Amino acid sequence: MPRLEITSGPDKGQQYELSGEKYILGRHPDCDIVVDVGSVSRQHCQVLAENGRFFIEDLHSRNGTLVNGNAIQQRVALSVGDMIQICDVSFRFLDESASPASPDADLFSDSGVGTLMFDDDVSSSVIMSKVEVSTHHGQLKLVSNAEVKLAALVEINRNLGQALALDEVLPKVLDSLFKIFPQADRGFIILKNLETNTLIPRWTKLRREGEDENLRVSRMIINEVMETREAILSADATSDSRFEMSQSIADFRIRSMMCAPLVGADLVSFGVLQIDTLNQRSRFQPDDLEVLASVASQAAIAINSAQMHEAALRQREIQRDLELAKTVQKGFLPGQPPRVEGYRFYDYYQAANQIGGDYFDYVMLSDGRIAVIVADVVGHGIAAALLMAKLSAEVRTALATCPQPAQALTQLNARLAQEGMSDRFITFVMAVLDPRKHEVTVVNAGHMMPIVRRGGPEIEEVGEKEAGVPLSIDETFEYEQVTTRLEPGDFVTLYTDGINEAMDPQGQLYTVDRIRQQVSEAAGPELLGTHVIADLQIFVGDHPQNDDICLVCFGRERTAEMA
Repeated sequence: MPRLEITSGPDKGQQYELSGEKYILGRHPDCDIVVDVGSVSRQHCQVLAENGRFFIEDLHSRNGTLVNGNAIQQRVALSVGDMIQICDVSFRFLDESASPASPDADLFSDSGVGTLMFDDDVSSSVIMSKVEVSTHHGQLKLVSNAEVKLAALVEINRNLGQALALDEVLPKVLDSLFKIFPQADRGFIILKNLETNTLIPRWTKLRREGEDENLRVSRMIINEVMETREAILSADATSDSRFEMSQSIADFRIRSMMCAPLVGADLVSFGVLQIDTLNQRSRFQPDDLEVLASVASQAAIAINSAQMHEAALRQREIQRDLELAKTVQKGFLPGQPPRVEGYRFYDYYQAANQIGGDYFDYVMLSDGRIAVIVADVVGHGIAAALLMAKLSAEVRTALATCPQPAQALTQLNARLAQEGMSDRFITFVMAVLDPRKHEVTVVNAGHMMPIVRRGGPEIEEVGEKEAGVPLSIDETFEYEQVTTRLEPGDFVTLYTDGINEAMDPQGQLYTVDRIRQQVSEAAGPELLGTHVIADLQIFVGDHPQNDDICLVCFGRERTAEMA
């Protein structure tokens, strides 16, 4: 589906699907895409769909509309990856359904000007000139025409000095090259995506607007330059036998071209920049290649810095989002234990990451009972936390409509399974306390058994026979419940596997047996909770926490014997 994505501005990340024929962008609330920025005109520009293609047109706005850094004066065709700038807001045109124009070409999804890449056969020959770019870092080799080279270095440094964003650096690099080489007709910068190991055109520039709507790029030339880390010059590319099979050169009658690798500090190429000319009388010379190699070295430094800056900004933004998510998630968890006469409660929660998938809650029922819940969504992190938030709401709905715990859990399971969440199952245990009858009813969906400590050191794991499968696996499963009485001094312990599966530095597990031992020796919920957590922290030492940790204990006070 064709769409526009905001890449910078107040609503960064927002996407708008382009399923109609006309979309007006502007500040007015009646616009199809509202850009609520003071410098944007009320009706700033429009995107039009005609015969399967998309065009953009400025609507005589005050501050103009830019496509790939160039102000548009008339309707302009949009290609996948085009950057649209409206004052301080940038959009990227995306369309996964777009297909290459030729069966042997790849259409770059991030290209600024409909850029196609072709596979070409390599024929061996001697090129006119080459320069090793990796030796140019930090210096400009001044041989002949030193004034031009020095001017080039000053130009590129001045243009790149204040640029931090990658989309600012790239056009400035090409702008500088077009000033240094007035004979250049076209230029482009291609960067390697390290995650997918693919080459992506990130910026293109044409001397004359509309000269070539689709720019073909030779994969052969790019690979050769990146592998050898050598800038190359072909004084007459159409007759250079090295590139005689290159369709990009043949189709566009390139009379002279230069291509230089972008080499990182680790001496690994991460892209190229290339310029070419169609004018046979203004071909590039070997000295020009020296200049391009020096510019490429400076550009590589600037691009690397911009990439690191953008990565830092993304990380900072992610960190802010995680902090917000942590605050939101905390709101789903109880702020404090319930106050119930004759009973004591303790709880502890610690996510492995900033947000977690473990969940606990106290739900007060209308008849005075309290549902104590502990659950564990498989995995942890954002996906698990989102499911945990949904679970919190669904649990309360089920308890409000079903009086019996087993019925509530059966309904909850059906709801989750119907929504296709079988790949994210949930272990879940609920102990419903009736403080008037001093009874606890347990229903279990694949979770660790609740441990009940009786008045003495004896312990009992409740509900093993009645335990069912985890939630969202089997939509038709019907759960069973079991009820046990709490005498004075008895208490119940619920926990997640982040405790029993915690590891020490040697890789040994904390184990359920160790939890049982702690329960049998404790004198009450609070003492058990504090002792287990303290013992766990000593046990794991410096070993990182691999899973969320949740512990909930509640029990009947011994003083109840006096009642």
